[in-house]
Formats: sequence, C-alpha cells, structure tokens
Amino acid sequence: MKKSRKSLYIFIAAGLALAVALALFVAPWASSEPDGLEKVAEDKGFIEAAEETEPAWEGSPIPDYAMPGLDESRPALATAMAGLAGTVGIFLIAWGLALLLKKRGDKEEVDTSGGLPVRE
Repeated sequence: MKKSRKSLYIFIAAGLALAVALALFVAPWASSEPDGLEKVAEDKGFIEAAEETEPAWEGSPIPDYAMPGLDESRPALATAMAGLAGTVGIFLIAWGLALLLKKRGDKEEVDTSGGLPVRE
C-alpha cells in the first residue's frame, strides 16, 4: 500500500471515529427545545397554522431520533444508539457509492484537459 493511500485511510478512520464519538457522547445531550423556526412560530402565534404532512413512507426505522425498544427505559442510550446507527449507515452508503463510482471511473478514459487543446 502506498504511503498516500495509507494516510488517506487513517484520515477516513479518524473522521469516522470522531463522528461516532459525537453521535455517542454529544447527541444524547442535544436540546429537546424547538428549533429556530418552530420557536419563532410559537412566539409569533402561528404554530397552529402549520400543516402536518404524511411521511414519504410508513414506519421510519429510527423514529424521533431514538432507537426503538430503548426510548422509554433509557432515552439517552436510545438517542446514542440511533446516532451510532445513522452515522455508520451513512458512512457505509457513502463508502459503497465511492467504490462504485471509482470502478466506473476506472473503466472510462477521463479527459483531464478540460476541453482545451493540449500542446505536446
């Protein structure tokens, strides 16, 4: 393995470790207060005018940022596990997409001249 590739993998692993640490240890302490837009709607008195919309699909895998089955007994743990699942899930999706695009890019010859004529 080349040194630059090894340092890239170390960088990716460090970034993933930081994201997982934030999901596990910081996310459970996030405020349960309404976000900015909801707070303004409450303060100005038009929160009742908000329309509820149906979700794009039924049955969210992790509803309300809490892992199902843990939410009533240990809410901080439920939020931490939901954050962990989301972080690792998105990382794996991004990694798989990157591998897929890399394989496709390897098969095609890429014009790096930017469309400008190249002088030899």
